[in-house]
Amino acid sequence: MNFSSASSNVTARDDFSVAVSKNVIVAVLCIIINYINGTLIHTFNKHQIFNVNPRYILFIHLVVNDMMQLTSSVMLMLLSYIFYKISVSLCCFLLLFTIIATQNTPMNLAGMAAECYIAICLPLHHTTLCTVRRTYILIGIIWFVSSMSYIPDILILLNTESVEFLDSKIICIRNNAFLNPLIRHKNNIYNTVLLVMVWSTLLYTYLKILFAAKSADGDAKKARNTILLHGFQLLLSMLTYVAQAFRQALYTWFPKNISDAIFVSYIFIQVLPRLISPIVYGLRDKTFRKYLQRYLLCGMRARINPQPTLKELQ
Repeated sequence: MNFSSASSNVTARDDFSVAVSKNVIVAVLCIIINYINGTLIHTFNKHQIFNVNPRYILFIHLVVNDMMQLTSSVMLMLLSYIFYKISVSLCCFLLLFTIIATQNTPMNLAGMAAECYIAICLPLHHTTLCTVRRTYILIGIIWFVSSMSYIPDILILLNTESVEFLDSKIICIRNNAFLNPLIRHKNNIYNTVLLVMVWSTLLYTYLKILFAAKSADGDAKKARNTILLHGFQLLLSMLTYVAQAFRQALYTWFPKNISDAIFVSYIFIQVLPRLISPIVYGLRDKTFRKYLQRYLLCGMRARINPQPTLKELQ
């Protein structure tokens, strides 16, 4: 595998057999995770009960986002093996999906935490505040805010770099494509503000539900545990923000095994976190699990007979 950074000339090349093995591992993991997530999406689309519930709409949006992020990041990795360097224009196009999907994740988690808070602490207002229409408006806002983290980078690139640079070939890493220091400064501010807002939302909703759980039923305790899992998901998603610094550290710690060390970090930072969403809702949620098991174990021809109760939707 080939690795580099904007400030380092260190490059690691794998033998052919090692490169093939790593690509096969990543491709297999990608197929398995996308198959599970695809089954979740199929289950969501087949049953109206999920389409009218804001909780499941936000969950499926997170699943779709995970699939987009995983597919684009794996594609970038495979291209780094096959071509080593690609044109700046193609790199920017591929980074579009990876970066926007990465930015979508924390905001989606904050939205899901807010929905849990309203359902537990403001149950009488839940049907008014958490409507399907407002949920899709929230998703639209998430995409708009995420796009604003990347579109200005493209505009600055087009206005500051030459056509020769856009046609040149680079190792497709964000810092290699966007060299202007203004872009990096803007991204640092954007990421800091975004993560502070998301963590504040998670902390506030968790504390509110925590107090409610002391004198309430098991639904509040389940919501509290769900927000804790959202926090764990957010911690994993934050690893992508420090991936570049982590690669630089690996250059120092494992100078003789750079390729292997960074490959393992890639699996833990980019691939395995995409398994968290199916576990949080696909397996923990009783309603979703009831339908999902039929598809995973019995195939797409299985007929779903049980109807969920109102209590299961809480």
